[in-house]
Amino acid sequence: MNSFDHRVVDDFIRTLEVADTGLATQSNAFDKLSAVLTDAQRLGIYDFNPTDGVKPPQYTPGRATIPTVEQLRNIRQIGDDRLRLICDLMSGCGMRNSEAVAVNIDNIVADNVYRITEQVNQATKDYDRLKHRKSGEYREVPLPPRIRQSIEQYAAEHGSIDGYLLRDPRDSSRPFQPYLLQNQWQRLKRANRAAIPDGMVLYSLRHFFASRCLQLRIPITDVADWMGHKSLDMTFRIYRHLMPGSIKSAAESLDFALVA
Repeated sequence: MNSFDHRVVDDFIRTLEVADTGLATQSNAFDKLSAVLTDAQRLGIYDFNPTDGVKPPQYTPGRATIPTVEQLRNIRQIGDDRLRLICDLMSGCGMRNSEAVAVNIDNIVADNVYRITEQVNQATKDYDRLKHRKSGEYREVPLPPRIRQSIEQYAAEHGSIDGYLLRDPRDSSRPFQPYLLQNQWQRLKRANRAAIPDGMVLYSLRHFFASRCLQLRIPITDVADWMGHKSLDMTFRIYRHLMPGSIKSAAESLDFALVA
């Protein structure tokens, strides 16, 4: 730990850049390193934070591809029961795919509230804390009646293990792995190009949730919280163009005031 200073962190970032590492991966790596070093400073290992003065990688997400209601309906129809459930959780509750595969019926804490407590870690292949959260932390999201019905129906038809609905089909003692979901998505996309058009990815189902919330004029602060974004700035960068008529409404309101 004594070897770390701002030059080491700078070199780390440059190494990622030279290796043509994606900006999203660079940003995530820096965030994790920064969290470790911040904890080290809190524990007294450092008198200063080695990331101070270091310019972090700037990740600017591209414009989100959002399925239409008809496309969402088509995707549900071509998938099996597992994919339909995951589709409902991502599009209806805003879950990440790694969170959706960790769905637990015991996390329905109210008629219209689902508590997201964990995800399946792709590295360890086991249940783990949520992204951008400490162990034991959670976030609560709206649970539309239709999505609750989908969860309960899947549990009634397929059962559950310790409340978990999705398990590895080859070993029911293990969590269902996100890569299995991704593999199924790719197979369906190759076989059903009309239902899953080019440019649409599994993550687009989560974008559907955000877009619907904003179209319903739900405050973007609430949307950011439900999506589990690290900062409100991230939500703005991805979804600001979906906020209905903000510039148009402002122009009309200002014009009315001027006329009055």
